[in-house]
Amino acid sequence: MNKTIFEISKMDCPSEENLIRMKLDGISSIANLDFDIPNRKLTVFHRGESDQIEKSVIELKLGGKKISTEQTDTTEFKESTNQKKLLWSVLAINFAFFLIEMTTGIISKSMGLVADSLDMLADSFVYGISLFAVGGTLIKKKRIAKLAGYFQITLAVIGFGEVLRRFFGDEKLPDFSTMIIVSIFALIANGICLYILQKSKSKEEAHMKASVIFTSNDVIINLGVIIAGILVNWLHSNKPDLIIGTIVFVLVVQGAFRILKLSK
Repeated sequence: MNKTIFEISKMDCPSEENLIRMKLDGISSIANLDFDIPNRKLTVFHRGESDQIEKSVIELKLGGKKISTEQTDTTEFKESTNQKKLLWSVLAINFAFFLIEMTTGIISKSMGLVADSLDMLADSFVYGISLFAVGGTLIKKKRIAKLAGYFQITLAVIGFGEVLRRFFGDEKLPDFSTMIIVSIFALIANGICLYILQKSKSKEEAHMKASVIFTSNDVIINLGVIIAGILVNWLHSNKPDLIIGTIVFVLVVQGAFRILKLSK
């Protein structure tokens, strides 16, 4: 048995972990994957060479880089029996907040909330693909990934168009208080998701850590929408909301392309 350690510089939340798991799912030589999200490390236990594994990790464009490969005596691995239950929990939280943020975003005229709702939906897709494709064929997983990726891109493009329309039009200011309150609750929801998934690891650092929470893209986005809401009120302009919305739409498209890579 060999042990190859990768540094994944852009792996900052559990949805990236699931993307990597799905990407490496078809490689028969892999015996176990051990993720260390706080330190952005992935340890792969495998038989034979690591070339195919390294190629697959790099293809996801998450900043993957091989650090070392060495032999190991470890041959038995503990799999979390609660993994499926935990995935259902985070899927439910993410999808619920997609609906909440999309609804409140439309009502409050906030593109920041609408964009963040799509980011929540993107995470839901990742968890959903992991769950619904369990035990399925590789072709089934690729088909689901392709549909999810294109749907995500379509929504983001529609969002970009709405941002442009509002930028050049004479729109009312978004409701800054709704932006801030809903984003605070979304921030808490993301923290809960990270806590749930980190707790599933059989390690002493199962509890939530600031280093885990505040390196998450999702949490940074939530903070961005909160700041945009404050600036909307301060500057009496919708531009901060449109700017954060544009940034998040770009992140959503990047995530969609990562999902599409799973379909190849």
